[in-house]
Amino acid sequence: MSADYYEILGVPRDASADQVKKAYRKLAMKHHPDVSDAPDAAEKFKQIQEAYEVLHDPQKRSIYDRGGDPMGSGAGGMGGFGFPGGAGFDMGDLFGAMFGQASSRGPRSRVRRGQDALVRLALTLAEASFGATKPITVDTAVICPSCHGSGSKDGTQPVQCTTCHGQGDVTTVQRSFLGDIRTVQPCPNCRGYGTIIQHPCGECSGEGRVRSTRTINVKIPPGVSTGNRVHLDSQGEVGPGGGPAGDLYVEITVLPHETFKRQGDDLEMVVRLPMTAAALGTDIDLATLEAEREGVTPEDAHVRVHVPAGTQSGTRLVVAGRGVPRLRGGGRGDLGVTLLVQTPKHLDDAQRDLLRQLAELRGETRTEVSVDRARKGVFDRIKDAFTG
Repeated sequence: MSADYYEILGVPRDASADQVKKAYRKLAMKHHPDVSDAPDAAEKFKQIQEAYEVLHDPQKRSIYDRGGDPMGSGAGGMGGFGFPGGAGFDMGDLFGAMFGQASSRGPRSRVRRGQDALVRLALTLAEASFGATKPITVDTAVICPSCHGSGSKDGTQPVQCTTCHGQGDVTTVQRSFLGDIRTVQPCPNCRGYGTIIQHPCGECSGEGRVRSTRTINVKIPPGVSTGNRVHLDSQGEVGPGGGPAGDLYVEITVLPHETFKRQGDDLEMVVRLPMTAAALGTDIDLATLEAEREGVTPEDAHVRVHVPAGTQSGTRLVVAGRGVPRLRGGGRGDLGVTLLVQTPKHLDDAQRDLLRQLAELRGETRTEVSVDRARKGVFDRIKDAFTG
């Protein structure tokens, strides 16, 4: 067999079941395609899953250690060369034929690992930025409360299959020019399990698990964004036969905010400023995103921004460290404040006279304009502020 499952998981050949499980979880979290950006992540993750499926199952591991095919796939079979038996014939069968014996794979285990599950969770911008604990409802498979995973009715147990006598497979013999060809196939009566559940549990119908809805509290780390996934170990579906549960992945969607727009770890906001304030300069008090959190101090809920005299429309001021906490690494992004200077639309006679006097003092009674192409970025920022 070309794949060395022990080498893939990085465990010794005498590794315990706990060592195999810990190694699998560590590698699966590292190489999962939704977590790793490596181009071969999907292929590595597939190899890791295959190695775990074999080594965590005592029956399959025993077959693998003896050089057999633990997956029962018939890989390496000789059916393509005209040998009887088709896909059910493999090198183990050939050796068995040469020595007059068939290679038994042994009974399959009814206990298997459950599938991973994926749920989606919508968060406000404040929850995604500063973290939160959110309850989620999951419709999943849980261990049967009646039979506790055995699949048998209370007070009964599976009985040995009379067809394969507990071996899980049956041997057929065919004659060929090589002699007797013995092929091993899963028992059609017990489907390879070696036992038969004569009295299935009435609640799970022998499956060992039932569907149920449960609520889980998920801790969201600060700084997540749309598309990030939170991994919950062993919170997925319970496997057949009451097998170990798979993992649960919570995919995040961040809802839009009416005031703030997120750009990476930075927050952007637009503030409309009266023409007089922009000309004379002023200080403005702005509510931050922290104001939406419970128990926040007044110092964190507001920030004071100085607007210099003569500020033009489209000017962007930066408040350092008041953006989104970084998901990986310390610190926070910045808060960007884009100023839009508003020209008054409705003036009374006194206000109009004052503006005329100002225009005369500044020599601006005759309007002359010039186009500054270098200021294209300013107008782009204003456009982004309205359309973003």
